[in-house]
Amino acid sequence: MNTEAKKVLIVDDEADVLEYLSSLLEDNGYRTLTAMNGKTGMEAARAEKPDLICLDITMPEETGVSMLRQLHDDGETASIPVIIVSGVDPRFKDFIENRRQVSPPAAYFEKPINQGEFLAAVKKTLA
Repeated sequence: MNTEAKKVLIVDDEADVLEYLSSLLEDNGYRTLTAMNGKTGMEAARAEKPDLICLDITMPEETGVSMLRQLHDDGETASIPVIIVSGVDPRFKDFIENRRQVSPPAAYFEKPINQGEFLAAVKKTLA
């Protein structure tokens, strides 16, 4: 693996999704970190400064929307691009992309994701 591999933080409350996305990204040359909710995800983002965050929306303890707002408001994490990966209603994409409080995500994917499209979005975001 490339020693300069980009670091991706995956935040999702479903262990199988964390494992799936981690395996997919690692098989394609990325390093991954995982967190199971927005609270631990935010802690990891601050500590690890990932190159990209893949973020679920609906999670216990702290939602992805809350984490997205915190990322945006924190000077240390505001520039980290975010790709939303969620099972939330597709209309949510329009809602989140048009919020003035936060920057729109780099991409939005509904679960289950299309692997090729997801990897292309990751590559483009990290280019």
